[in-house]
Amino acid sequence: MIIHVVDIGETIFSIAAKYNVPAKLIMQNNAITNPNLLTKGQALLILEPDVTYTVQSGDSIFSIAQQFGISQNVLLQNNPQVTSQEYIYPGQSIIISYKKNSLGQYLVNGYAYPHIDTTLLNQTVPYLSLLSVFSYGFTDEGQLIPTDDRQLLASAEKYGAVPILVLTPFDESGKFSNELVSRMLNDPTAKANLIQNLLTVMTEKGYYGVDVDFEYVLPEDKDAFIEFISELKMIMSAAGYKVFVALAPKTSATQQGLLYESHDYKSIGEIADFVLLMTYEWGYAYGPPMAVAPLNSVRAVLDYAITEIPPEKIIMGIPNYGYDWTLPFLRGDDKAISIGNQAAAQMAMDLRAEILFDEPSQSPYFYYTDDMGKPHVVWFEDARSIEAKLQTASEYGFAGVGYWNLMRPFIQNWMLLSNLYDIEKFGS
Repeated sequence: MIIHVVDIGETIFSIAAKYNVPAKLIMQNNAITNPNLLTKGQALLILEPDVTYTVQSGDSIFSIAQQFGISQNVLLQNNPQVTSQEYIYPGQSIIISYKKNSLGQYLVNGYAYPHIDTTLLNQTVPYLSLLSVFSYGFTDEGQLIPTDDRQLLASAEKYGAVPILVLTPFDESGKFSNELVSRMLNDPTAKANLIQNLLTVMTEKGYYGVDVDFEYVLPEDKDAFIEFISELKMIMSAAGYKVFVALAPKTSATQQGLLYESHDYKSIGEIADFVLLMTYEWGYAYGPPMAVAPLNSVRAVLDYAITEIPPEKIIMGIPNYGYDWTLPFLRGDDKAISIGNQAAAQMAMDLRAEILFDEPSQSPYFYYTDDMGKPHVVWFEDARSIEAKLQTASEYGFAGVGYWNLMRPFIQNWMLLSNLYDIEKFGS
């Protein structure tokens, strides 16, 4: 695997010749539709095929995988375009394997909303161990507010990922409410009802576990929140289910702020099967321009986390998005626009904007001027920043990584991920 940074005058064809890799493959693995639109500073993932196969009449994905002694998921990971095809056809070239030096088996989680595009979902799930269904809410009485999870559950089953039911404090109007959390935590009947209703739905629908995603828990409810996690874990474990808890990115036990105070790393880490560290949103819609997940800041969270939580329980968060800020940014008046990482790279290509790379944060960014003459800056993720994050998670000995979220395409990321790791599959 090579990450090539484009220089002035280079083309897809000159880069392909340099590495002796088909230009079409470079375009496919980097979501490039026009070979004449590269821009300076752009990161391209270069993967070298090891074994390829030409489809014969009567072949199927199943029969080809069986012939070469690999799983269908590995075949789909190496050929993501196949999931959007109605069928494979004779003469089509299929990559059986890429040359790689795997860092080992890894857990990969991704969050998705029910309205995700079907093609995008099916192209992504082969790269996942866990598919987190976002999200179920609940009422004051502890009744679940369901979501239409049929498409997500079907894709998880088809591609060998196991589904996780994400529980968030969304009320009946669909609004987030930490007051709803407080009322539930302090009402033994509502709490018992909620846990039992979770157990019922998970059993009926075949969920693997539940992810408690309670943000902004009131400080006075800290102990009650820990008690809820403990009771949930006891009942879920007895029934054979896993408990995940999403945690805010803290750097110390005494960190102040509503987002942090009730997320007790040590206590929750002792109880939960896994914790999902939300290591993103340093750069955010209402804040000043900066990387969404600057690696120097992420490391400060990780350094603290491993003092309180066993590394093998930690899943490190990775953002599948960036932001576009209009400059100058005025806090309180301006709001950045969220943008997909793949779309950000396409924008830079379309505008011929030079992509720069910030070493401390290990993140790419670029400037441009819009049609109204206003300057902008876009911070996003690319192959370089993703590789740095994946290598960091491996360095700390974490269980795996988790993506927020799967709603935007980022094929470069998935090809990089599957080249670095053998993705753990529970459902295959």
